[in-house]
Amino acid sequence: MSSISLVFACFLLLAGCAQPRPNHIENICSIFHQYPDWYDDAKQAEKKWHIPVPVLMAIIYQESSFNGSAKPPRKKLLWIIPWKRPSSAYGYSQALKNTWKEYEATTGRGGSRSAFDDATDFMGWYNNHVCEKLRTRYDDAYALYLAYHEGPGGYAKRSYLRKPWLIRVAHKVAQRTQTYRRQLATCEKNF
Repeated sequence: MSSISLVFACFLLLAGCAQPRPNHIENICSIFHQYPDWYDDAKQAEKKWHIPVPVLMAIIYQESSFNGSAKPPRKKLLWIIPWKRPSSAYGYSQALKNTWKEYEATTGRGGSRSAFDDATDFMGWYNNHVCEKLRTRYDDAYALYLAYHEGPGGYAKRSYLRKPWLIRVAHKVAQRTQTYRRQLATCEKNF
C-alpha cells in the first residue's frame, strides 16, 4: 500500500470515530435523522439491556450534550492555571476509566468511550446493573440518573439527598426523557 493510500485510510478511520455533535439535540427525531445509525445503536442497547431509548438519550444529553470527546473541565490552580481534571470521565456517557474497564471485563466487549455504539451499550449495561441491584424500574429516568451519578452504593445510601443541585438535574433528565419519548413516538416508524 502506498503511503498516500495509508494516510487516506487512517484519515477515513479516524473520521468515522469522531462524529460532530448533532445540530438539534433538543429533538430526538432530529438527532436520529442526522445520525440514523445512532437509532440502531440505542435500540440495540434497549433490546439487550432493557433501558428505553429515551432514557439512554436523555442521560447522554445531560452527561455530554452528545459530544463524543467530552471531558470534565480542568480545575484551576491559583484561579487561573489549568490543572487536573476532577475525574477520568470521558465521551458520550462520561464513563469513568475504571468503570469502563469493569464493563469491558464483564461483557467481553472492547470499544471506545468516544464511539456512540459503545457508549450506549455501556450505559445500558450500567443502568441494567443498577435496576437489578437496586430494584429500580428500567424506565425510571429520575432514579437511574441519580444512581448513574452517585453509583449504586451512593444511591442506596441516598447520598443525593445532600445535593439539591443533583436532584434538580435528575428532574431535568426525567423531563427530557418524557419529551424524547413523545417526540420519538412521532418519528420512530421512519427508522
